[in-house]
Amino acid sequence: MTATRQDTDALRALRGLEDSRSSVRLRAALAVGTAPDPCFVDKLLERCAIEPEFFVRDMLTWALVRHPVSLTLPGLLREVRSERAQARSQALHTLSKIGDQQAWAVITRAVLSDADDEVARSAWRAAVVLVPEGGESALATVLATQLGRGEQETQLSLSQALVALGEVIVPALHAATTASDPRRRAHALATQRLLRDPDAGFESAIEEAKRVVALAGAPTTEDRELC
Repeated sequence: MTATRQDTDALRALRGLEDSRSSVRLRAALAVGTAPDPCFVDKLLERCAIEPEFFVRDMLTWALVRHPVSLTLPGLLREVRSERAQARSQALHTLSKIGDQQAWAVITRAVLSDADDEVARSAWRAAVVLVPEGGESALATVLATQLGRGEQETQLSLSQALVALGEVIVPALHAATTASDPRRRAHALATQRLLRDPDAGFESAIEEAKRVVALAGAPTTEDRELC
């Protein structure tokens, strides 16, 4: 293929990434990942921050992973600090797919507790992949501060991240089971169950944990008599 033909194809792919039709954007992202070129990296990062369709975003991530880490890592690290939540979330997701531990430096406590649930979930998954050997216990302690947060989907993501760290999470979970917040206690108990039985469904685990917490907080017969 001549240089002119390559340039034409690259321009067509770049234009395709901005097409109003999601099917065209998907094909363009596939083409970009199939024939990686440094000229694509900035546009891929730009599209990740604003692309509305999940399947297209996933293909954009795949295309970025196909490029050399030396080209993609600086931009991804920059995007983690973006003011746009989707840019942060997608960058963290892509870093988890690349798996280069140079990215660990951006997995800060602030990132792990991002106010946006989607960003936080991406950060939790990335942290489990990127954590250096020996740092699992400290990571578990930080992740445990998020127990009880959000709706069931968010709580499931956190439990999965914690369980992926293994037995090092036991002390942090045990401490959380005595927290004053009943949601936090229930989430810790449900995660303990998943650690013991990875095949247990999270929905049943969290519902059982809520019942345990509710019963533990209910007044006893003696308490009612004293009243």
